[in-house]
Amino acid sequence: MALYSEKVMDHFRNPRNLGRIENADGIGEAGNAKCGDIMTIYLKIGSDEAKTIDDVKFETFGCGSAIASSSMATELIKGKPLSDALSLTNKAVAEALDGLPAYKMHCSVLAEEAIKLAVKDYYDKNGIEYDKSQFLHCEGECEHCM
Repeated sequence: MALYSEKVMDHFRNPRNLGRIENADGIGEAGNAKCGDIMTIYLKIGSDEAKTIDDVKFETFGCGSAIASSSMATELIKGKPLSDALSLTNKAVAEALDGLPAYKMHCSVLAEEAIKLAVKDYYDKNGIEYDKSQFLHCEGECEHCM
């Protein structure tokens, strides 16, 4: 069995939504000090009631799994309401990639965290109240949030 699925390899070799959004409505950055992966997610939010994600881009410094996770995560939320972005889990990202090796699951966690931090940034910039528990899965105690 191959170490990485065809989808992981495809998103690594042909990343979707790669780049930066100038004047982004929300920016989130997550990193893992142990492995050195750093992901930045940029959101452009529509003016509709659902706050649709009109555009999303990412910049990732890291391994192939980190790039693939960022690419897939952006695909999963593009064109969707912010509420969908908040409910995206690292497991959903990994499943959409047809799996990640256990020792690379932290890459999908970083993608989830970067998206949530970008949504939080959007809320903060626009004075939108939110439930803080939606953003801190670990009360700041895990390696991804330190």
